[in-house]
Amino acid sequence: MKRYIISEYAHDAPPLLRDFLVYISTIKGKSERTAYEYFLDLRFFLRYLLHSRKFVPLDMPFEEIPLQAVDVDFLKTITLSDVYDYLGYIAQERPRQQNSPHTEYGLCATSRARKVASLRAFFKYLTVKAGVLEVNPVSELDSPSLPKKLPRYLTLEDSKTLLESVSGPYAARDYCILTLFLNCGMRVSELAGMNLQDIQNDTLRVLGKGNKERTIYLNDACLEAIAAYLPERIVPHPADQNAFFTSRNRNRLSIPTIKWLVKKYLTAAGLDAQKYSAHKLRHTAATLMYQNGVDIRTLQTVLGHTNVDTTMIYTHIQDENVRAAAQNNPLASVRRKASPPDDTP
Repeated sequence: MKRYIISEYAHDAPPLLRDFLVYISTIKGKSERTAYEYFLDLRFFLRYLLHSRKFVPLDMPFEEIPLQAVDVDFLKTITLSDVYDYLGYIAQERPRQQNSPHTEYGLCATSRARKVASLRAFFKYLTVKAGVLEVNPVSELDSPSLPKKLPRYLTLEDSKTLLESVSGPYAARDYCILTLFLNCGMRVSELAGMNLQDIQNDTLRVLGKGNKERTIYLNDACLEAIAAYLPERIVPHPADQNAFFTSRNRNRLSIPTIKWLVKKYLTAAGLDAQKYSAHKLRHTAATLMYQNGVDIRTLQTVLGHTNVDTTMIYTHIQDENVRAAAQNNPLASVRRKASPPDDTP
C-alpha cells in the first residue's frame, strides 16, 4: 500500500503546517492518507490567499505557488471574510478536472465540506494547541449543507448472483474477497490491508479509519471461503510476505485492483457496474444485517463507525422499504368513485 510520509510530501511546507500534520497523525491518530488530504486542502487554501493578495504573479499556476511567505504574521491576518471568498471560489470557479478542456466548475458540497473540516482542524490547532493565534477566524464557520442520500445496495438475490458469477484461475481468492465484503461490511482499504496474522480462529482484526482497530467475527461462509483460498494463495515477495490477498505478480492486492475486480464480477453477474461498487458491497452487508434483526448499536460496532449517527442511515433504508411496501399494495391505485347526486329531500 502506498505510504504518505510527511517529510517527503510536505518538505517545503511552512513549519506550522508540518507540525499540524505530525500532530494529527501521532496525537489524533489520523491515517497517513487522511493527513495527506488535509495537507492538500490547506496547501490549496494558502495558495489561494497568496494569489488573491498578489504575493505572487497573477499568471502563476496554482500548483507552482510557493508557501515560503506563510508564517505566523501571515496567518494572523486571515479573516472569516477571506475564508468566505475562498469557499465562494471553490464553489463557483474551481475546475473539477484540472487538465480537461471540458471540465465543469465548482466543487460539490461534499468536497467543500471536507475542506471546511480541514480549515477548522488547522486553526483549532493553531489557537488551542500551538497557541500562536489568539483568535480562531473559522470558529463560527458553518459547513455546507450536504444532501442526504440513501446508500445503494444489492438485494439478497443480487448478492447471491454476484457470488455465483466468480470464475477463472483466481476464483478462490476473488470469491473470498466478495464473501468478506458481503458478510463483514469491510471498507476496501481494510480488506486490502489484511495480513495473515489478522485472522485468529473465527475472528478478524481490522485496522480501520484513523488506525482504529476492531474485531470482526467470521461466520461459516467466511471461514469456508478463507479455507478454500489459503491453499491457492500466491506466495508474495518478501516485502509483502504477510499480505493476505496477493496478486499474480506476487504483490499485495492493491485497492484499485480490488475495485476493478468487483466491477468485473458485477458486470459478469448482469448487474449495473456504474451504479454499484466495492463500497456499495459494504452498504449491502450493513443493510442486509439491519433488515435481518441486527440492532443499530451492534451494527455500529461491526462497521467501525465512530458516531452512531453515521450508522442511522440504514434505519432510513428500512423506512424507505416500508414506504415502498405501502405503495406496492395492489389497492394503492384504487380510488373512490364519484357518488351520484343525492336527490333525497
